[in-house]
Amino acid sequence: MKDKEKEIEELNEDEANKDENKKALDPMEVLQQELVEAQNEISSTLDGWQRTQAEFLNYKKRMEREKIRMYENASARVIKSFLGVLDDLDRAIANRPTEGEGADWAEGIDLVFRKMLTTLDNEGVKPMDVLGEQFDPNLHEAIMQEESEDHKSGEIIEVIQKGYLIGERVLRPAMVKVAS
Repeated sequence: MKDKEKEIEELNEDEANKDENKKALDPMEVLQQELVEAQNEISSTLDGWQRTQAEFLNYKKRMEREKIRMYENASARVIKSFLGVLDDLDRAIANRPTEGEGADWAEGIDLVFRKMLTTLDNEGVKPMDVLGEQFDPNLHEAIMQEESEDHKSGEIIEVIQKGYLIGERVLRPAMVKVAS
């Protein structure tokens, strides 16, 4: 307890000494010293405010990117579930009848298929055109290899199932047959 009282007494003496030093100085010098101290405090406060402002802007940008990424992931999951239906429609159109009542029905199926492609295109989904390209494991999934004299090794010679991109991301890799 006595140590605390002693510390308080020393602090009071330091303050008294400062006051005496200020009295000994010219009033103009005292004002200039106080001005410098105030300017330093303002500079420090401004610097802290600017850092806080920058951190907040970075936080807002990060949250906006996160929001966009979450939306893209959710829409990609939904769109991916429709790709099987799109594959079925594509196969139906490939084997469509050309004459009789079936031809009219097939024309309707073709219209539905094109409408679905347009809708997916509006959402940023594009089919990959990979036939003849070099195999890329980031974009393609090789399910077969076949000897071929007409193609270079690693060239895609048949597309088993179309692949799709959403923007620059792979939504579904293309299943392909590759020349060996």
